[in-house]
Amino acid sequence: MEDTSTNTYELLERIHDSCDVRSLPKESLVDLCSEIRGCLIDTVSKTAGHFASGLGVVELTVALHYVYDTPNDKLVWDVGHQAYPHKILTGHRKELGTIRKKGGLHAFIWRGETPHDLITTGHASTSIGSALGLAVAESTKDRKDRKKVVAVIGDGALSGGCAFEAMNHAGSFEDLDLTVILNDNEMSISENVGRLHQGLSHVLSSPHYVKMIEGGKRILEPLPALRDLALRAQEHFKGMLMPGTLFEEFGFNYIGPVDGHDVNSLVSILQNIRDMSGLTFLHVVTTKGKGYEPAEKDPICYHGVPVFDPDEGIQKGAPKEDLSYSAGFGRWMCDKAKEDPKLMAVTPAMRIGSGLAKFAELYPKQFFDVAIAEQHAMVFASGLAAGGMRPVVNIYSSFMQRAYDGLIHDMAIQNLPIILCLDRGGLVGADGPTHNGAFDIAYTRTVPNLTIMVPSSRHEQYTMLNTAYALGSPCVIRYPRDNGESLMIKKGDSFEDAPMSLEKTIAVGSVEIRNLASSHVNELVRALDSASFDGHGAEDQVAHTIKLLGFESREQLEHMQVAQSSHEQERVDALGKQHKIALLVFGPLVNSLQSVCEEQDITLINMRFVKPLNEELIQYLSSQYDLLVTVEEAAVLGGVGEHISSIVASISQSNAKAQVLNLGMSDSFVGEGNRDELLADLGLDRDGIMSSVRKAASEL
Repeated sequence: MEDTSTNTYELLERIHDSCDVRSLPKESLVDLCSEIRGCLIDTVSKTAGHFASGLGVVELTVALHYVYDTPNDKLVWDVGHQAYPHKILTGHRKELGTIRKKGGLHAFIWRGETPHDLITTGHASTSIGSALGLAVAESTKDRKDRKKVVAVIGDGALSGGCAFEAMNHAGSFEDLDLTVILNDNEMSISENVGRLHQGLSHVLSSPHYVKMIEGGKRILEPLPALRDLALRAQEHFKGMLMPGTLFEEFGFNYIGPVDGHDVNSLVSILQNIRDMSGLTFLHVVTTKGKGYEPAEKDPICYHGVPVFDPDEGIQKGAPKEDLSYSAGFGRWMCDKAKEDPKLMAVTPAMRIGSGLAKFAELYPKQFFDVAIAEQHAMVFASGLAAGGMRPVVNIYSSFMQRAYDGLIHDMAIQNLPIILCLDRGGLVGADGPTHNGAFDIAYTRTVPNLTIMVPSSRHEQYTMLNTAYALGSPCVIRYPRDNGESLMIKKGDSFEDAPMSLEKTIAVGSVEIRNLASSHVNELVRALDSASFDGHGAEDQVAHTIKLLGFESREQLEHMQVAQSSHEQERVDALGKQHKIALLVFGPLVNSLQSVCEEQDITLINMRFVKPLNEELIQYLSSQYDLLVTVEEAAVLGGVGEHISSIVASISQSNAKAQVLNLGMSDSFVGEGNRDELLADLGLDRDGIMSSVRKAASEL
């Protein structure tokens, strides 16, 4: 693949794998770090991607590959935002410009991408548990044959319960070698990184200190009382000087904090640690964005970057109007908080990404960032709700997978009025398989007591949030990362402030007819005209059908008839004239199909509710149409389309004539790429959907 770098790097040109790092003299490591930073700035500024995290771990990455015999010794990275320097040193420098693109390098660490990558990353707090498993596997070998295992975890990821569960488990092993390195780039554990701590770290990691402690333990072994007293004294002394008492309680030998940007010092300390046995915890303090001043000053802005001029930095200029669903959610939260002081926002470390930054500023006492702890977010929200508050929990779809138990045990079973907003539902593009929200519809729709809504625009999202608040029962609202403007709403139109009429949740409010096939419109209008002559409640039956299809009145239906008649001559390939076809679309993909359904005389239905599903509508459509096509930007297996297929299959053959085609994400993980590319690959863009419809219609 093409090398996007324009600069030449003398040392990096000699490095094709980590063994080449170890061939360098120690005195050249500082220059190597400088070249890696230059390569990162040069490449990522042209391609976009994660940036500040990688800059912060350059020295640590170099030191690890210099000291340890990688890939024989095993490195496990947490999340993977910081993985770019690792990729550079393990043979992927010239391919770095392809990262997060279709067919390029994976966004994070991907198992098998190189022999160095044994564990796939993307979600936080997993590294210690995975490394512990690798270390246990090594412990089954003769000691002389065992390889070293090192986990690198950030201070944010360390807040996740999964990390602490792993450390607690590690402490139960007696013969196990494992090193955990805390990359502390926020100084959230200790602010003190002076000479005293640096010196103590060298002392505490030195062979002489370790030999002295272990020798003292052996000497005092016959004298348990004195031994225990000495150990308590040792722990007390270290506890007064060092911030690592917590990790010592888990059974780890704590070392640190150390300067994460002094590569030579890191090498010396890691060499000492490599030769130690047992559990070791190294606390390394780094600066996110190190070496690039704009990123050091604003690491949040430079966490994930667009293409930018490295000399100018990211040019912010006047802020553009944010039309995303996340921004729409944030606006609703601020609007609702003005009315109700009981509204509470809960998010696991996604204040900015979820659109809650403004809310947190305006209503700090009603905002709770629980750190990277999705299950706790759900459990915490249940307590808020039981206490009379109205919690709204915002979690990215793929991260919510971690809190499935909380969804069932703490929200649904207790029937608590919690609104769960699943951001990033569907494809997220460049971040790849670990971040695509593919499974949320499947894993929520089977849970009792839930109302599940899928908006097709920010306006609809706003209305659904009001509806969920008015319902006062467990609700899930799922929406994508993308622009939330609807083709059906003019720019500048105000948000709909009123909730969907609750009595229409199963009827009018549950669907929106974007286009009703002209033949079907005409049939309904003729039925209306003849209703007064048919008797036996025919008029009531027709009125019910009108409401079932999402229309308020005969006038609204006739308006659609007039509108369709004006386009009758423009239709060129009217599939609907040969077969009556209806597309049932869940979410924003409905917008891309508007014009083609008008051209093809296909009924287009915006299915707003996943649950409760308007089963009466499905039954009606199955008796009136030849082909029903369900479209969801989510997994087909277990999805709502499969449920619709089962409803149609259960109807007696005399009443149902429709065939059902389910479109969505296939039974495979979707890789990196931009959203349009991925939709096309999945056949979920406009052309792909219509191609599937034509094929299915031809087989009727």
